[in-house]
Amino acid sequence: MPQGQPDAALGRARPTSKDVAQDAGVSQATVSLVLSGKGEGRISASTSEAVRRSAARLGYRPNLAARTLRAGRTRTGMLVVPALNSDFFARVHFGAAREAARHDFGLLLYPTHSTPPAPGATEPDTGGRVQDPLGSAGAALDGVIASSLTPGTLPALRSGTPVVMLDDDPALTGTAATVNLDIADGMRQAAEHLLALGHRRIGHVAAAIDSWTFRVRARALGRTLADGGAAQPPTASAPLNVPGGLRAATELLTSDPRPTALVCDDGFLAAGASKAAGRLGLRVPQDVSLTGVDGVTLATALEPELTTVDLPAEEFGAAGMRALLDVVDGRAPRPGVLPVSLAVRGSTGPAPD
Repeated sequence: MPQGQPDAALGRARPTSKDVAQDAGVSQATVSLVLSGKGEGRISASTSEAVRRSAARLGYRPNLAARTLRAGRTRTGMLVVPALNSDFFARVHFGAAREAARHDFGLLLYPTHSTPPAPGATEPDTGGRVQDPLGSAGAALDGVIASSLTPGTLPALRSGTPVVMLDDDPALTGTAATVNLDIADGMRQAAEHLLALGHRRIGHVAAAIDSWTFRVRARALGRTLADGGAAQPPTASAPLNVPGGLRAATELLTSDPRPTALVCDDGFLAAGASKAAGRLGLRVPQDVSLTGVDGVTLATALEPELTTVDLPAEEFGAAGMRALLDVVDGRAPRPGVLPVSLAVRGSTGPAPD
C-alpha cells in the first residue's frame, strides 16, 4: 500500500515516485526518466511500460511545481493557430496534445484571431492584424508551436521564446525548428491526376493569403502543368471560405475558354466551386472536375465526394510537439517533411470532349 504524501484536495495520500518505483520493482531514477520522457534509448520498452502501468494503477501525478523549481522550466507550451473552426487545426491540436500528454507536458491553445469568423469563413477578416499570443504569459512558457502563421506576426520570435513553425518556410532564421507537410508533392499529385484524365485547361482557385504554403502550392501546380504540356493555369483568388470559392470559381467557369478542371487550395474553396458549377448548370465531374486540399469531413459531405490532397493533421501536430520537446530538453530537433496523399473520389473524371 503506498505511503505517499497527503493530498488535501482528495482527502487521501498522494502516491509518490517512490511508491511507483516499489510497485514496478525499479529505482526512482528509472521512474523519473520514464515519466519525464527522457528514458527513450536508455530504458527498455518493457520496463518503461511497467512503470507507466504502475503509475496509472496508483494514480500517480508528477509534482509539476517541484519539477519547475528544480529545472527552472514549466513544461508548458502553447500551440498558436489561425482559427478554431477548421477541422484541420482541430486535428493538429489533437495530435500535439496527445504527444504532449505522453511526456507530462502541458499545452495551451491560442487562436490568433479574437473575433469570430463570418458565416462560411475559415478565418475572420482582421485586416492583417494578429493578436499577441503571448502577452504576459510568455515568461511562463517553455516554447511555442505556431501553425500556418508568418514569422513577422509572431512576437515570440522576438522575445527569445523557442518557436517551432509548422507549415512554413524551412529557410526561416530565428526559429528553433520547422516541420512541414509535403504540400508541393500533394499539388503535383492532384495536377498529374487531372493530366492523366486528359485535362489540359485547368484553373486554380487560390487562397488570397500571402503565405509560404500557398505560394508553394501555386508554384508546384504551375510547374507540373508545364511539365505535362498544359498551359499555365488561369487563377482567381478568394478568402478561405465557401462564398469566396463560389465567386472565384464562377469567374473561372464563365471565362472563355472554360477550364475543364479546377484545382482548389482548400476544402472550403472547393465546396464553393462545387456550388458554382451547379448554379451554372455544369455537372461534376462530367463537365468540370474539382480537387481540393484536406477538409476531409467536408469532402465526404459533398455529392459527388471531393477528390482531395489528404493531410495527416494529427501526425503533423505530434511531429511539431516532438520537435518542441527536443528543443526544451536540449536535443537537436528532428527535421521532417510529412508525406501527403491524393484521395481520388467522385469529383474528378475524364476531360469532356
